[in-house]
Amino acid sequence: MKNKKEIFMYIVFGALTTLVSWGTYILFENALKLSVFTSNLLSWICAVSFAYITNKLWVFESRSFKAKVLIKEISTFLTSRGITGVLEIALVPLLAKWGFDNIFYSLLRGMNVTKSVFFTDGIYSKISVAVIVVILNYVFSKLIVFKKDKA
Repeated sequence: MKNKKEIFMYIVFGALTTLVSWGTYILFENALKLSVFTSNLLSWICAVSFAYITNKLWVFESRSFKAKVLIKEISTFLTSRGITGVLEIALVPLLAKWGFDNIFYSLLRGMNVTKSVFFTDGIYSKISVAVIVVILNYVFSKLIVFKKDKA
């Protein structure tokens, strides 16, 4: 039961993290007129910070605020999110270039839906990689970042 709650909370806070990412991106890019690169970088920092805090407190319920614990958690969290971030940055364009999205576009055309009406190039690659990244982020957080010591 605890594991189901943990997964549920991870999904809820993951959705909120996505909103933080998108919301801050819009703020930085539109309201503050920062470049796309700067806006994306700052929104990633905001989202990862939000994710760390919510994962620590409510998903994995890590209650220690000792410096040693915080340093370990923050460094492993940032490292794991950096790894999955690089993975996403590399895989999305690669899959799109290899024609991964064409599989889904063919299915949609079979249902008389054109890709230009509904979707952006590379969107299925992005969604597919996002699923992999979410799973990896959960595994990294569960098994490495917020691993419970067997006392």
